[in-house]
Amino acid sequence: MAKLPQVSGQELCRAIEKEDFIFVRQTGSHRIYQKQTEEGKITVPVPVHSNKPLKKGTLQNILKKAGISREKLVFLISLLLL
Repeated sequence: MAKLPQVSGQELCRAIEKEDFIFVRQTGSHRIYQKQTEEGKITVPVPVHSNKPLKKGTLQNILKKAGISREKLVFLISLLLL
């Protein structure tokens, strides 16, 4: 199992956009993303507090809601660095 990387809210937003999530709205410092699937809509809030890294539990919950594995997140982050 891949180690969970430290990412900021901004980096996570760019990564989930690569997974076809669409920015819907922003409420305060939280950006709300949605993705239409066969089962219905998936709604994922991402806290964006300047460039601070997300806490481990917060990141795990966001990934669980979005249906993104740790390995997939590491891959998406590596694509952003290219």
